[in-house]
Amino acid sequence: MHCSSPKMVCETKIVADEHDAIQGTKKDSIIVSSSQMWTSSTPAPNPIEENDVRKDTVFIREFERTDHVEVRRIFYEGIMERIPNTAFRGILQQSQTQFLYVLLTLMCFVVSKSLTLTCCAPFVLMAARYFYSSKVIHNYLACALRTDMADIEEYYMKPTGSCFWVAVLEGQVVGIVAAQGREDDNTVELRRMSVDSRFRGKGIAKVLGRRVLEFAVHNNYAAVVLGTTAVKMAAHKLYESLGFRRTGGSEDYMLPGMSGSPLERLFFQIRYQRYRLQLREE
Repeated sequence: MHCSSPKMVCETKIVADEHDAIQGTKKDSIIVSSSQMWTSSTPAPNPIEENDVRKDTVFIREFERTDHVEVRRIFYEGIMERIPNTAFRGILQQSQTQFLYVLLTLMCFVVSKSLTLTCCAPFVLMAARYFYSSKVIHNYLACALRTDMADIEEYYMKPTGSCFWVAVLEGQVVGIVAAQGREDDNTVELRRMSVDSRFRGKGIAKVLGRRVLEFAVHNNYAAVVLGTTAVKMAAHKLYESLGFRRTGGSEDYMLPGMSGSPLERLFFQIRYQRYRLQLREE
């Protein structure tokens, strides 16, 4: 099922919206910058122009062992951002939880007859949300760092139909993404996408996503799928801009590391959404 094609190294706009696939296989690299796309069949930029271009060039290449520390750091920091996002932003998407918290606040007033305690109740509820968000996210991180993120080569580089890439800017790893092939339904799953917070807004995530799509096309997969618990709308807009369509989800998703206790369910809820990009009909 997995085909090979000639290597190509190219440069294109980092925020390019075109969806034409760039020829390449699992072992190929992509260079993305503010210059126009070029390949070995077209003249390369002159040295002066090339030096200017390299300053803002993002190079997409395969994961190497020496990347491990930076990859784990980017992954860790990206997941840790979920704590305040889930605790505070997440509640804006949960109307039932909002109603429940209002009801609890009113009950506090009915029972205590204290306006002071009633005014404190929302802050106590938000503090509890933050506590449980922190607890669950830390458990999820521990699980991930013991499994695939502990041995990227074993999980992503060795199996046929899977790969892990890093985005490099000025010699520094600034973004990560993985593709994991699923032979049972001939799909590839986009996983572990994250960009260093200091380098966001440059279109790096979109280029990483396109690399997974190109990998799927040239390895004859029928579709690319992903699941996300992202709270920020920017992540969902990114997937849609790449061509993904929402196919379902769950309002009561259980993350790895969750205990499912009543208090945890009261103060931690997360929305899970599935996306799919159909590449060809089976």
